Amino acid sequence: MSDTDLVTPYREYFQVLYADTDELRRRAYQLRYQVYCQELGWESPDRFPDGLEKDEFDDASLHCILIHRPSGLDAGTVRLVTTRPDSPEPCLPLTAHYDSRQYNSEHSPLMVPKGMYGEISRLALTERFRRRPGERNTPDGGPDVFQWTQTDRRRFPHIALGLYLAAATVGLSHGLSAVYAMMEPRLARHLHYGGIFFEQIGEVVEFHGARAPFYLSRSMLFEHLGAPLRALLDAIAEDLGIGLNDP
Repeated sequence: MSDTDLVTPYREYFQVLYADTDELRRRAYQLRYQVYCQELGWESPDRFPDGLEKDEFDDASLHCILIHRPSGLDAGTVRLVTTRPDSPEPCLPLTAHYDSRQYNSEHSPLMVPKGMYGEISRLALTERFRRRPGERNTPDGGPDVFQWTQTDRRRFPHIALGLYLAAATVGLSHGLSAVYAMMEPRLARHLHYGGIFFEQIGEVVEFHGARAPFYLSRSMLFEHLGAPLRALLDAIAEDLGIGLNDP
């Protein structure tokens, strides 16, 4: 993918917004309700009578929304759950719901000082953007969105990738040294092919499919990120009004 232009189709089709107002955060929660409660059925609508899918981690999170430019529709959302040195335990969805005995790396969140990391979480794409066969049953569209093909060069099929990079960009801008994510191992492999080297730090568990905890440091991101993805990262940072510097 060394000569792949990701920025031109991204600029044509999408824009990432930093959800830094009550109204934008409300749109993110509404989109999550649509995906997790109505489309996938992973959460009970009865828990959210106001139509806003929220949890105890949202107040400590930074949220992004992906806009589809041609239609003006909200296509997806993601959050970065942040930590502070005085954050209570459990401070991340990962530490709340994953058995700590299953970590097998020195990079587990139990070994890293709070305030230095966050968790990419609650990534969701609406059904019309989970459009390929087999993708409709996963909120991020499945790992095939990370396949790089020349026939896709004039489109931007890697929609979830834009949200992963948006969350990483927000974390970098806040000085975090690392981010975590629970994801399918095969999704991590496809990210690896694209130059984003998440490290698996624990055993696979069953949660709406096979998932495991992964770790990505600031240095790991910039060390392996190829030119097309670095250009896309910079374009997303520009949308978010964020300046980035290499470590």
